[in-house]
Amino acid sequence: MTDASGTQETDIEAVKKLKDAYGRMRAELGKVIVGQDAVVEELLTAIFARGHCILEGVPGLAKTLLISSLAQCMSLTFRRIQFTPDLMPSDITGTEVIQEDKASGTREFKFLKGPIFANIVLADEINRTPPKTQAALLEAMQEQQVTVGGVNYKLDQPFFVLATQNPIEQEGTYPLPEAQQDRFMFKIFVDYPKETEELDIVRLTTAPRKLELTKVLTGSDIQKLQEIVRRVPVADPVVAYATNLVRRTRITKPEAPDFVKEWVSWGAGPRASQYLILGGKARAVLQGRFYVATEDIDAVAKPVLRHRIITNFSAEAEGITSDTIVAKLIETTPKHPTSVEAQAAKL
Repeated sequence: MTDASGTQETDIEAVKKLKDAYGRMRAELGKVIVGQDAVVEELLTAIFARGHCILEGVPGLAKTLLISSLAQCMSLTFRRIQFTPDLMPSDITGTEVIQEDKASGTREFKFLKGPIFANIVLADEINRTPPKTQAALLEAMQEQQVTVGGVNYKLDQPFFVLATQNPIEQEGTYPLPEAQQDRFMFKIFVDYPKETEELDIVRLTTAPRKLELTKVLTGSDIQKLQEIVRRVPVADPVVAYATNLVRRTRITKPEAPDFVKEWVSWGAGPRASQYLILGGKARAVLQGRFYVATEDIDAVAKPVLRHRIITNFSAEAEGITSDTIVAKLIETTPKHPTSVEAQAAKL
């Protein structure tokens, strides 16, 4: 990686810079967001791993404010799409219109870009729009492009879709199909604030204040740091642990434990294993390390797996959630000696 002065820096130096930038971003976000430390960490982990996220929480928990503030700290363009039952795919991707050339009098089609052409796209209440419109995001999320009128239009880079869902109002909603949920790297739960945090929120938001967030990173910085994350080495035992964790969610496989066969109707696919490793790499770098330990895999296991493990009726009757199953999988899956301390001793 080459810095602004044109000098070559090592990956270890780049990791230190990213950790420093991460700390400054947390500090900037702390000016407007009270608490939600785990949410912020998971969101930034996904972004540096080039992943999209679903944020699920009741209204009023500052999900939109968090995402827009994050875009400001990263000098990224931000667009918010309010998903409604009458939203059409062209309202997201853009549309072709006929324009007349005043000089020649000829008419031609011109593509008007939709709000998907931004670095960070907030898909607000994504489950309130029909599947046809939800699917308009699929090509953008996977291929980093949209196709209109047979023409491919590349999206701005870096590009992230951050979708929100309201878990309490289900009337008139269209739950995301499992195949589309699988495109999101993380599903992040945004919980109520603690008592002390809520007191601070009320004091801060009911008094006069004017805050300006400092820009910590640019889009090109983020892309360079994403490349650093990809280059983080992962020991074979860590890869085996992540893969084994995912394979044990599949009820048809012999390695699936009894509690999985009892509570799960469908397990996670190979994309979950990929995201466990990428999430582990990003988390390790944000912690200032250039190696991945099993602790990093455990830390990202819930946001990676919670929307990829489909529980059955027995689990719902007993109050068992996918998070409960992931916690038991972490507890019962054998680990090789790849802890942070063991890895550090090898370096």
